[in-house]
Amino acid sequence: MPPPDRVKAHLMDEADMARTLDRLARQVVEELDDDADPAERLALVGMQTRGVHLARRLRERIEAVEGVRLPFGVLDATFYRDDVGHRAGRPTPLVQPTDIPFSLDGRRVVLVDDVVYTGRTTRAALDALTDMGRPASVRLLAFVDRGLRELPVAPDYVGRHVPTAPGELVRVRLAEEDAEDGVWLVQKGTGYGVQGT
Repeated sequence: MPPPDRVKAHLMDEADMARTLDRLARQVVEELDDDADPAERLALVGMQTRGVHLARRLRERIEAVEGVRLPFGVLDATFYRDDVGHRAGRPTPLVQPTDIPFSLDGRRVVLVDDVVYTGRTTRAALDALTDMGRPASVRLLAFVDRGLRELPVAPDYVGRHVPTAPGELVRVRLAEEDAEDGVWLVQKGTGYGVQGT
């Protein structure tokens, strides 16, 4: 059995995460104008898996405050990654559904992910989105930015900056997937799953 990851710090609890989501929702709302129907121009797209749940929570908060129900989509960019087929010794990645039930053409999109790290997943997501349409703009919302970028990708909205060293990971846990909310800094073992690529 592989050794588990070792927890180095508990960075955020459920209340911290809720406050951070409230702040991020207010920042996204600043994209809305009064001169047109916001739902026709702005949409949230969550990246599988935890980005989907975060985007859904943001949508609910925006609707509660602004009375606007933004279009919502789900994106899995697995097959657009540049390391698919080059990850020797690692299991075949699980591909999950993509469902964007609206036109991307001319629309401003907020792409939501739990952790941004190297930038490669974001690059893959941008390739996937542009294969489906031509958005007017794409903004990246990262709940956690852990640094150590390999590509020139910078989130427009960041819940929390957590500088990490090689061998450290940020684990975001959400009740929808993990039965609890929280963010942890861990020392990587060889256990399952790596978040934040």
